[in-house]
Amino acid sequence: MTIIEENVGKQPQGGGAGAPLLEVEDLHVEFHTRDGVVKAVNGVNYSVSAGETLAVLGESGSGKSVTAQAVMGILDMPPGKIPQGQIRYRGQDMLRMTGEQRRQIRGQKIAMIFQDALSALNPVLSVGYQLGEMYRAHQGMPRKQAKAKAVELMERVGIPAARNRVNDYPHQFSGGMRQRIMIAMALALEPDLIIADEPTTALDVTVQAQVMELLAELQREYEMGLILITHDLGVVADVADKIAVMYAGRIVETSPVHELYKRPAHPYTRGLLDSIPRLDQKGQELYAIRGLPPNMTRVPQGCAFHPRCPRAQDICVQQEPALEPVTETDGGALTGRNSACHFWKETLHG
Repeated sequence: MTIIEENVGKQPQGGGAGAPLLEVEDLHVEFHTRDGVVKAVNGVNYSVSAGETLAVLGESGSGKSVTAQAVMGILDMPPGKIPQGQIRYRGQDMLRMTGEQRRQIRGQKIAMIFQDALSALNPVLSVGYQLGEMYRAHQGMPRKQAKAKAVELMERVGIPAARNRVNDYPHQFSGGMRQRIMIAMALALEPDLIIADEPTTALDVTVQAQVMELLAELQREYEMGLILITHDLGVVADVADKIAVMYAGRIVETSPVHELYKRPAHPYTRGLLDSIPRLDQKGQELYAIRGLPPNMTRVPQGCAFHPRCPRAQDICVQQEPALEPVTETDGGALTGRNSACHFWKETLHG
């Protein structure tokens, strides 16, 4: 039995009950470049409730991080542009808010853990100063009090000897410790929702597990919503409640976590799962999805995945599949399951 097979049998960590904290509806994001218009996000829809974890999966360039940046309001515009869509926090469309209104939400209500902690942290300022800045900027807290809060945060995320290390600089911490500091920074104002963009990138497996365990523990403690962006399906197997798989700027499959790992309903998801190394296949050649992700200035007609898909037929080239509910062979709907594939039945039941 593999680690993933063991994990998918566990019950989800979060609750997800009640009205959503965040709703993304028909979101489109474009970048106007010399080479043409890059359609990075093409009609993305998802929602997250308090205590719930949504994992957004996909290869690099699928639009995961751009969607998160649009939610946070940190896209460079220009060249970025949001031609249509809604991003609602507790029912209020953030795209219609003023810059000051967005700033009040960013950090205080929705926080983000960035992909590369060393790049995200300022190398010439101590970690204590950077953590304390959250309190000084948003709450007007005096510097001495903000520094004491920084020590508390560092202790909360498991940094040893926090009181002695609060004046250290980012380069004096290991990769795993820097990631913990980024988590502490996101937690500073106790937000309702955290977006974690590849939080375990460049960390070894042991540290990855520690970081994910810390995130899950803090989420339970604070009843936060969590959006976990990653390309590694193994990372999210035992922490996510539901999964959205992205390809070429679209969501191509949504599912409760344990159902997706057992029976994917999209060939792309099947390919991602088959690409994970397995303990019971030692010595065998690793599977890889053929080809490369599309150039987003020239997305293929029809289903964007058809040039790489083993099930592709003429209809896949001609017609873009809608994201539609997935059902059992007897016609019964599977809760929370949707697939954007003309042949999802063959993939699910095959």
